Parts: sequence; structure tokens; C-alpha cells
Amino acid sequence: MNYFKKINYLFLITSTVMVFSCSKRLDLEPPIGLSSVDVYKDANNYEKVIAKLYAGMSLSGLHGPSGNPDIAGIDEGFSQYIRVLWNLQELPTDHAICRWNDVGIPEMCKMEWSADNSFVKAMYSRIYFQIPIANVFIKESTDESMDEKGFSEEQQSTIRIYRAEARFLRALSYYHAMDLFGNVPFVDETTPIGVFYPEQKMRPELFNWIESELKAIENSLLDANQIPYGRASKSAAQSLLAKMYLNAEVYTSNSKWSECIDYCNKVINDGGFSLDDNYSELFMADNHTSPEIIFPICFDGQYTQTWGGTTFLICAALGSTMDASDYGMNNGWNGLRATPTFVNIFTDSTLDTRWKFHTSGEKVILGDTTTVYQDVNIGEVLTNCPDTSGYLVGKFSNIDQMGNPGSHVSLTHSDTDFPMFRLADIYLMLAEASLNNGDQGTALTYMNFLRERAYGNSNFNFSTVNLEDVLNERSKELYWECTRRTDLIRHNKYTTSDLLWSFKGGEINGMGVDEYRNIYPLPTYDIVNNPNLEQNLGY
Repeated sequence: MNYFKKINYLFLITSTVMVFSCSKRLDLEPPIGLSSVDVYKDANNYEKVIAKLYAGMSLSGLHGPSGNPDIAGIDEGFSQYIRVLWNLQELPTDHAICRWNDVGIPEMCKMEWSADNSFVKAMYSRIYFQIPIANVFIKESTDESMDEKGFSEEQQSTIRIYRAEARFLRALSYYHAMDLFGNVPFVDETTPIGVFYPEQKMRPELFNWIESELKAIENSLLDANQIPYGRASKSAAQSLLAKMYLNAEVYTSNSKWSECIDYCNKVINDGGFSLDDNYSELFMADNHTSPEIIFPICFDGQYTQTWGGTTFLICAALGSTMDASDYGMNNGWNGLRATPTFVNIFTDSTLDTRWKFHTSGEKVILGDTTTVYQDVNIGEVLTNCPDTSGYLVGKFSNIDQMGNPGSHVSLTHSDTDFPMFRLADIYLMLAEASLNNGDQGTALTYMNFLRERAYGNSNFNFSTVNLEDVLNERSKELYWECTRRTDLIRHNKYTTSDLLWSFKGGEINGMGVDEYRNIYPLPTYDIVNNPNLEQNLGY
């Protein structure tokens, strides 16, 4: 078992300051266990608290998989970080649709959410659960604070690395806040403790703050070959900067293609990563051995049990004639499907190894592109569809490379890690930024690296490439990895009629929606509680 999966277990026995959202009360002590004063006076506890920060990306509460949630008011499994991020990034796109009729899901599929949507609220609350914990850790790990506590230089040196990682994790959550919600409330380690109303930071200002944070810690983080798997390396921070620069025009109205190129090259040249020879192995139970994953969100069937994460991505996609044991699980939840629009971009499906739709012997799909959704009641999305309707997706698996299932005794929870950042994404970001800077040669080189991996040879390499090719290649390479909404917005295809898919805008064949849907609303409860917040336009 890797280091992180072991250290993640410490989350279950660690008490820290916990906060629900960031409206008014930021001075709360934990209802049980130790206060932050008690926790941080012992240098040995810093490892446990940084484990809690990492575990906040994997788990949904203190017990796991249910029973003592971090966030109240929503089913605990629904509120896990990756699951709600996935719902907001993939469900309202051509990549996915869900046939369940739970409150909030049909609205996500139809792009008709409100400020009270349960998944919008859960993502926002999850982000603002993570940030205050990081703030306290960062405040308690300054040199001055550690000197006052009498920590040895060896202890301080270790804690300084943890501090840089905490700043990275906070920056990552603020990045998600900026990308999803735009202008958001802001608190950091300098924010005074007490009852107050956080100020709202505008999106361009928040972009600048995240950028400065990541640059400040870039050289404080360990190199990828020096840090245990699962923790944030220098390359993780560089990857996040590259992703921010790729989307800078959306966030700030100013493009930063050259900066994106620079940071992609840093990861490629200095990170020591390489493309995995086998695409499938990136999404299997032992994907922690992959040379391609830069920063994972770690899961373990025994120690990090959740109804979100990759357990959700595997089980929710299993249905119809799929055998759950083929994917290392004991049952399927029969919910998620791909849209025909997405499936149809695989024009040479029998050859592209990224084609991971349900197969039985020879590669086959369920349904067809013209009739699969035609008898659906729009108000219930796919609830009334036959069990065999839609396109089933088998990308994620709880089987390892030797064909063995994951570690959970009853195969209920997955061992598969979620690749938050991986090298293929860096290649595609470099290709897109280079193309926007007029450098087709670099774009071709890195696009074709991925084509050769996908097809096993160079017979399908591009001879020329344009931005539409890049977007399609990102779709094939990165589907169900929480990038699609952001990609479509950057290419002006998310709300417009330039790209339609089933149920977009509440129509079976899809239609354009209002531009304000490019960002989500701030939840009503925070607008009501904090007079400093202004709701996003349209909501």
C-alpha cells in the first residue's frame, strides 16, 4: 500500500477546526475532540492534519463511507468532493447523463439548476469546508508560530513542506471556486477570527491571488521523485498554473498562452513523468503505479471508503448487461450514460483504445443515435427509459493489471485513484496553447504522441491540426475526468448552439441556453447570510 493511502487513515482519528461554508461564523471549535490550540502544540499532529486536508478530497466525513458527514443537508455519498465536482463538470455536457431522478440531478442534465440545487450547494460547501481547515494549518505553521512552540529545526523543516502542500490544496479549492462560481467569498490565514462577513473577491482578482500563491510555493514543494505518491509535488502546482493560464481569457479577459506553454514545459521537462503505455491502466485499481499521473485523489477500498470518488464512477456506470465482477465490484447502480453526441466523435471506434463503452465480446453499444432517447419524459430525464438505453461507459475499473479485483472484502469500494492531473492533459494544454500562439509544429508533435498511444501506431497521426481537433482530442482522452465543462466554455460551445447534445436546455435533441449558465450561482443560504455577497447575473 502506498504512503498516502496509509496516511489517509489518520484522517479518521484526527480532530481539527471544521466550518460549514463561510457565512458569518468562522470562529467555531470542533463539537468534539481537541481544539486547534491543543492540536497544533504537538509537532507530531501536523502530519495528521495535513492527512485530513488530503482526505477531504477523498472522504465525505469522519467515519466513512457514511455516518458522520462533514456537510449536513445532503446525502453523505452525494457530497464527496470528486463526486460533486464530477456532477458539475460532466453532467451538464455532452459527456454524460444520469437516468436517476434524485432531486437536483434532472436539473443538472438539462442545465436548469437554481441557487438551491443540492449539488451546487454541496460543491460550494465542500470547497468552503476545505479552505478554513487549510487556513488554520497555514497560520499555525509559520516560522514564528513554530518558534513559539519550541519545535526543533528538523520538525520545522518537515512542517514547512506540509505548509506548502496545504497552500497548494487551498489554491486548488479556490481554483474550483473561481472556475465554477466566479466571484466568491474569500478568507485566508490572515483573516481575523470572530463573527464577520467575508468579502467577495472578483474572478480576475482571485485568479491573480491563486497565481501568486502557486508561484510562491512552487520551489518549496518537493520534486515529484522526492515525495510519496499521493502528495502534491512541484509538478502539481505547475500543472494547476498551466490549467489556469489555459483558461485565463475566460477568468480575466486576457489570454496567457505563453505562460501556459512555459508551465507545461516545466512539467514535461522536469517532472520525470511519461505517458503510460496502456490507456486502460490509468483507470485501474493499481493506477498508483502509472508513470503518467501527476496528482491523484487517492482511494482505497479498505481505508478510504466513500460512496463518491471512483466507487461512484465505476458503480454508477455499471448497468444493463454489464457484469459488475468484470470491473472488480459487487454490483452496479445503473445510472450514468454517455450521450450519442459524445460517442459519435469516435469515428474509428474499433481502433481507438480510448473507446471504453460497454462491450460484450466484439465491441458493441446499446441503443442507437436516433432512437435511444426519443421516448423519454423530459421532466424525468432517463428514469422511464429501458434499462438497455443509452451508451454504457466502462472507463474506470476496480481490476488491477493482473486481473485481480480491489482490496475491499466484499468489493463494495474501489481502490482506483482519480487522476486530477496527468501528463496527457499537459500535452493537450501545450498543443492548444501552442496553436493559439501560431506554433502548429509543437501542437502536432504532442497531439500525435497521444494518437500513437491511442492507436498503437502512427497511421492515424494528424498532418495538420486546428482548435476543433484539439477540443475533440481532449474529449476522447479526458472524458469523465472533470474537464469537459471548462473546455467547452473556453471554446464557446457550452451554452451556445454550436454544439448540441441530448437534453441540453431541456430539449431531447438539445438547444442553446443563456450565457449566464457558464458559471453557477452562489447558494441562496450564503447570499442570505452574507450581505457582502452579490449573486451572479441571471440567478
